[in-house]
Amino acid sequence: MVARGLLTFKTNPSIASTGVTAGPLEKKSPFVSLFDKMYDEEQSGAGTNEQGHAKMMEDACMIALSKVDSVPEDADFLLIGDLVNQMTPSNFCAATVGIPYMGMFSACATSVSTLITAALLTDSGFSKIAIAGAGSQHNAVERQFRYPIEYGSQKPETSQWTVTAVGVAAVTPNKKGMPSIVCATIGSVVDLGMTDPLNMGAAMAPAAADTLQRHLDGHGTKITDYDCIMTGDLGKTGFELYKTLASNNGIDVTENFRDAGEEFYGEDPSFFAGASGAGCSSTVYFSEIYAKMLQGEYKRVLLIATGALLSPLSFQQGDTIPCIAHAVELTMK
Repeated sequence: MVARGLLTFKTNPSIASTGVTAGPLEKKSPFVSLFDKMYDEEQSGAGTNEQGHAKMMEDACMIALSKVDSVPEDADFLLIGDLVNQMTPSNFCAATVGIPYMGMFSACATSVSTLITAALLTDSGFSKIAIAGAGSQHNAVERQFRYPIEYGSQKPETSQWTVTAVGVAAVTPNKKGMPSIVCATIGSVVDLGMTDPLNMGAAMAPAAADTLQRHLDGHGTKITDYDCIMTGDLGKTGFELYKTLASNNGIDVTENFRDAGEEFYGEDPSFFAGASGAGCSSTVYFSEIYAKMLQGEYKRVLLIATGALLSPLSFQQGDTIPCIAHAVELTMK
C-alpha cells in the first residue's frame, strides 16, 4: 500500500518564536510560568467572550512577532483557527492585525494543521514569516457545544474543561539554534460511532493511535527515537485508551508518552479528566515543549494534536463524532 498523507520538509523550517496568552483559571496550570501574558478575567477586558477570544489571539500574534523584531507588516501569512462558529474570533483577529489570512479548522488539532501549512509555505519559498496557531475560550465554546455555564449542568468524570488560551508560532526559514520542522503526517478521519460530547477523549483516542502508527511506519521511525511524544487534549480518560490502543498495535508505551490535556491543570479534580480546546495543545506545545527544545532537554519530539470534528448542528441531530489527529516532528540540532 502506498503511504499517504506523509510530508517531509527539505529546508527544515524553524519555529523562530512563540506567543502564548491565557485566561484567569489557567493560572492554575503548572505551565503558567512559561505563558507570555495572563488576563485577570475571562473576557480579557473586552465586551463579550468572543471579543475577548479575539483579543487573546491578537496579543499572542503580536508577542510572537515582537520576539523576532517584527511587526504585522513583516508577516506573509496568518494561519489560525478556533472552535466558535465560522471561526469568528480568528476572523476579527485577522481584521485587526492585517496579515494575509487563511482561517483553518481541525477542531482541537488546529495547532498542528496550521503549523504544517506554515511549514509547507515556508519550505516552498512563499513565506519568510508565517504565524500559525490556535485558541479557545471556555465560556464561548461550552455554550456552543454543550450547555451555557449559567445552567450549572453536572458533568461526568470523563468530561474535560475547555481552556481559555491561545498559542501561536512564528515559522521562518531555517534558523540555527531554533527547533526545526522536519516532517509531518496528515491524519485520516476516524469515526467509531461515539456520540457523547462529554467524553471527547475516548472519541479522539483511535484517531491519535492511527496517526501515531502511520507516522512511525511512513517515516521509518520508532518510539525510542523521540524524547517526547505528546498528544493534544485526550485528557486522562482518552490518554489511557490511546496508550492501550498503541500497545495493542505492538508499540511500547514508554515514559516519553505525554498528553497536554491530562497535564494542563495538574492533578486538580475540579477539571475532571483534564483540559481540552484548540488552545490546550497550542499553549503547551508553544511554551513548555518549545522551551525544553531551546534548553536542549528535548532533541526530537513528535506532536500529535487531536480534534473532534463535531458541530452544534451535528450534536443536536445526534450524529456521531468524526475525529482527526495530525502529527508534526520537530528536531533541535
